[in-house]
Amino acid sequence: MRAVFGLVLVAGVGLAGFAVYMTQDYISGLQRALTEAESRDNVEMGQIVLARQDLRYGERIEADALVEAPWPVFALPEDAFTSIEDLVSDPDRPRVALRAMDAREPIFPAKVSAPGADAGIGAKLTRGMRAFTIQVNVTTGVSGFLRPGDFVDVFWTGRTANGEITRLIDSQLRLVAVDQSADMDRRNAVAVARNVTVEATPQQVAALAQAQSTGRLSLALVGLDDDSSEFVEIDQRRLLGIEEQQAETVEAPEECHVRTRRGGELVKIEIPCTN
Repeated sequence: MRAVFGLVLVAGVGLAGFAVYMTQDYISGLQRALTEAESRDNVEMGQIVLARQDLRYGERIEADALVEAPWPVFALPEDAFTSIEDLVSDPDRPRVALRAMDAREPIFPAKVSAPGADAGIGAKLTRGMRAFTIQVNVTTGVSGFLRPGDFVDVFWTGRTANGEITRLIDSQLRLVAVDQSADMDRRNAVAVARNVTVEATPQQVAALAQAQSTGRLSLALVGLDDDSSEFVEIDQRRLLGIEEQQAETVEAPEECHVRTRRGGELVKIEIPCTN
């Protein structure tokens, strides 16, 4: 009987200790949650300009399409608009969307044009750069997978003094338009482009113009975050793996002779060479 009473007593003490442990763990978790809530309340807040509604490419940016929202200062991008007045500073010279934006999406300078500018290619060109158009087809234009904002390598195929070759003439050129459209968020089905427009320096434009007039240009799509580049040139012999063979030089045997006249005729008589 005493043994049973002892077992019951031990079990009761164990259950009581377990309950105390669980209670302490719950209280500790509650205190941590309160501490985190207090720390969140103390986060320094700023404000940022968001799109109040969906904005389409080329749409004018009006004040009623924008909203100011609180934003943690530590996460506030440096180039973000922080007030509607900064974005819509002159109603007579409105900005336009350079890409489609969703509602509640932050607005940055790269997504909108300069005041009074339109959504044309000129608004997308970097200072000192030029736009150059390249004619393409289903083969040379990467089967319609090109989009404004992509980067491409440009290959030239033409005939030289050594035969027809293909050479990489420019690398990492940024596309600013495809078929007269600079919309980076084209949602239509994949279509084969007839021409693309790249951003290039004046020197590159001159090289591309010369290459396009003397041969065929083909594009290769560059992958995201791929900055590799190397000189590439191939001709038909290298393509087929034909090694260029050098002609062997064969020395002709030495000949010695004398000339003599027989009657009225001059004849040449071979003799052994003494040296």
